[in-house]
Amino acid sequence: MRFKTLALASALAATTLFNLAHAQTEIQWWHSMTAVNNEWVNDLAKQFNESQKEYKIVPTYKGTYDESMTASIAAFRAGNAPHILQVFEVGTATMMASKGAIVPVGQVMKDAGEKFDPAAYIPAVAGYYTAPNGQMLSFPLNSSTTVFYINKDAFKAAGIDTAKLPSTWPEVTAAAAKLKASGHKCPFTTAWQGWTQLESFSAWHNVEFATKSNGLAGLDARMKINSPLHVRHIENLANMAKQGLFIYKGRGNVPEASFVSGECAMINTSSGFYGNVAKNAKFAYAVAPLPYYPDVPGAPQNTVIGGASLWVMSGKKPAEYKGVAKFFSFISTPEVQSASHKRTGYLPVTTASYKLTEESGFYKQNPGTDVAVTQMVRKVTDKSRGIRLGNYVQIRAIEDEELEQVWSGKKTAKEALDSIVTRGNEQLERFQKANKS
Repeated sequence: MRFKTLALASALAATTLFNLAHAQTEIQWWHSMTAVNNEWVNDLAKQFNESQKEYKIVPTYKGTYDESMTASIAAFRAGNAPHILQVFEVGTATMMASKGAIVPVGQVMKDAGEKFDPAAYIPAVAGYYTAPNGQMLSFPLNSSTTVFYINKDAFKAAGIDTAKLPSTWPEVTAAAAKLKASGHKCPFTTAWQGWTQLESFSAWHNVEFATKSNGLAGLDARMKINSPLHVRHIENLANMAKQGLFIYKGRGNVPEASFVSGECAMINTSSGFYGNVAKNAKFAYAVAPLPYYPDVPGAPQNTVIGGASLWVMSGKKPAEYKGVAKFFSFISTPEVQSASHKRTGYLPVTTASYKLTEESGFYKQNPGTDVAVTQMVRKVTDKSRGIRLGNYVQIRAIEDEELEQVWSGKKTAKEALDSIVTRGNEQLERFQKANKS
C-alpha cells in the first residue's frame, strides 16, 4: 500500500513538473473594442493562441478608450498593469510623455529578435506613432480614418441619383433637403463630431488645426480652429440642424446605431464602422470620401489617422515581452492584416497587406472599401500629417460641449469655436508645463 502511495505521489510530482515546464506564458491585453470589433479582437487572440503553444493572449474589454486609459494608469501605479494596452490616437501624446510607463514597440521587437521594419507600414500610419528619433513607439492595430456612409435605398426613395453620390458639402445639404421632403426624419448625422467635423475637416481642407504642425513639432502648439473656414462650416451645420437636415445623435460612436437601423440616411464616421454596417445593415449602402468645400484651394487634401494602437507597458519579464513580440509579428503578417481590413474597415497598416487585398479583388467586389486607404495615402503636408496634442482627451470633451451648444442654438459657431480655442489652449499650456524636460 505504501509503495502504491509513493508511486502515485511520484507520478503526480512528475505531472506537475511537466505542466510547469510546459505552462503557457499569459499576456494580458486590455482593449476598448465593442460589438463586431470585439469579436474580431477575440478571434485575433484565438488565432494566435492556436498557432503556437508557448504564449496565451488574454484579451479583456476595459470600457471606452477614456476608461481603459484611466484604468491602466491606476493599474500601473499599483504594479499590475497589462502587458498590452490599446490607446486611441488622441492619447498618443500622453503616452509618449509617460516616461517609464511604456517600452517602445521597436525596442520590444528588437530585444525579442523579431523582424520589424517600420518602412513596411503605410507612412501616414507609422509616422504618427514614431518618435522624433525615428523609433516606433506603439503598434498600429486598428488604424482608421473618417469616411462618409450613405443609405442608397433611402436615396432612391427620395428620388436622388445614386450613380453620383454627394462629394461636396453643398451637395450633401441638397441631398438632405430631398430626403427630408420625402419624409425622412434624419437625413444626416455625424459621429465623433470633433474628429470628423474639426480635425479631419482641417486636414481634408489643408488648413491648420493647431500651430507647430498640429502639435507634431512641439509641445508649445496652440489651437487654430476659429478660422473663417471653420466658422463657415460649423455655421452651415447649425443651419442644417435648424432646418431638420442634420440631427445630432450624441457623442462618440453613439450616432452610428441610427445609421445601421436605417433611421439616419447619411453619416460621417470611422472607416472602422464598416464591419458593423456590412453585418447588420438591412439596406444597400455606399462608402464615399468625406465631403469638402469645392471653393477651398487644395481641397480635398488627405484625412488623418484615427483608431488606436497597442502600447507595451513596462515592468514585465523578458519571456513575456517575447510573447508580446511574437503576437505583434503574427498580426503584422499580410494575410492576417488583409483579413482584418476586409472584416472591419480599419486600414491595412502595411503596404504588403494593402497589395494582397487589392490583388484578391476585394475592392472591386466591394466598391468604396478602398476609400479609407486612398484618402490616407495621398501626399501629406505639415497641416495634414495628423494631430498630436497633449491633454487631448480633455480637449475632445471641450469640443463636444461647445458644439452641442451650437446644435441647440445656445451659441453661435464663432462663439463656440473661440471658446474651444481658449479652453483648449489652457489644456495645452497645462500639458506643456507638466512635461518640460
